[in-house]
Amino acid sequence: MFSRKQLIKLLAPLIIEQIMTVLVGMVDVVMVAAVGEAAVSGVSLVDSISILIIQIMGAMATGGAVVCSQYLGKEDSKEAGRAAGQLVLVTLLMALTVTVVALVGNRHLLRGIFGAVEQSVMDNAQTYFWITALSYPFLGLYNACAALFRSMGNSKVSMFTSFVMNGINIIGNAICVFGLKMGVAGVALPTLISRVIAAAMMMVLIQNRHNTIRLNSLKVLIPDIRLIKSILSIGIPGGLESGMFQFGKIFLQSLVSSLGTASIASYAVACNLVTVLYLPGNALGLGLITIVGQCVGAGRIGEAKQYSKALIAVNYGILAVVSTAMFVGSSQLVAIYNLSPQAAVMAKEMIMAHSAAMIIWPLAFTIPHSLRASLDARFTMTISVFSMWVFRIGFAYLFVYIFQTGVIGVWYGMFIDWIFRAAVFVWRFWGFEKRAASVG
Repeated sequence: MFSRKQLIKLLAPLIIEQIMTVLVGMVDVVMVAAVGEAAVSGVSLVDSISILIIQIMGAMATGGAVVCSQYLGKEDSKEAGRAAGQLVLVTLLMALTVTVVALVGNRHLLRGIFGAVEQSVMDNAQTYFWITALSYPFLGLYNACAALFRSMGNSKVSMFTSFVMNGINIIGNAICVFGLKMGVAGVALPTLISRVIAAAMMMVLIQNRHNTIRLNSLKVLIPDIRLIKSILSIGIPGGLESGMFQFGKIFLQSLVSSLGTASIASYAVACNLVTVLYLPGNALGLGLITIVGQCVGAGRIGEAKQYSKALIAVNYGILAVVSTAMFVGSSQLVAIYNLSPQAAVMAKEMIMAHSAAMIIWPLAFTIPHSLRASLDARFTMTISVFSMWVFRIGFAYLFVYIFQTGVIGVWYGMFIDWIFRAAVFVWRFWGFEKRAASVG
């Protein structure tokens, strides 16, 4: 169904977009580091909550993208357009609800999740959380529209919009942090402004009459229970999986916060840097949603599996280069963040361990995208949630408190989690044709 040219046209912008997003995140942390370790720690605590919210909204967007992709595979663009309207409606309502909860709860939520962190860290976290919470509805609209463009095989639009959004964010950070000396608020405010502009751009572009799927009438936002159920049948398991996954990471962040400011800062910097290693898999996974979804919708199951294998192989090829580079250059990368000597050593150790362990990651996290696109979302949710709480969290506490490994013990538990996921998802993938055929 997809020529090499079409695959490149879909996947290349996704990879570029992922790179831009991660680089901007790294720039954010570098700029905040100029304010001090308490600021870095405060931002990292809030980011763990924000990522939870973003991933839940992303899971809903994925549910809508799968439904739309399968309708496009059946060449039913009218029904795909109706599903698109329901996706925007559901995402916006969810994001507005989360924003209200975040604004009302604010400091109480932070205290409840992270406990008694240092006062300077909590003050920075509260400021950052309040401002970024205002941006969630706009980020939800952006994610929903980006997913719709990807389902049409057009990822250039989201790449271009992301470029504008991230450019505004970087320039705004530089002005507010270094020029206006606004501290943590100087990082949060440009984030809000950039997301508002990105959402506005996407809402205009999705109405273009040349789109296969377009939102050109408020009628598509009238609730349609049947389509909402179809979206939620994928979005809810995906959202629960992403939500529980990120909630588990917040749980671990709370564990890290008990180890002191140096551990919090080193963990934040290491997490920030190794995000680069996830870029290929994340981008290829987003592409698989469209590719596998359309193949399954058209009843071409064998092609869906072959595309999945090919993109996993591409993932490994890219990782071989990027992981080696990060392992070798870990000292130089950590030096950018101006950490204390103790924090810098811990961050370097975590980066080196993580780079080596990435040999497992594609099997644990790229394969599930193909399974979700074939409506196997409940299985991936069940395995992911089980593995997260039993292996990642359970072994993290074992390593940190029993074996006294320090903060790197959190990642030892994570690696065990990856191994279990990889084994189960590879086994599930072998039976892909039979399950997907019942859907198509």
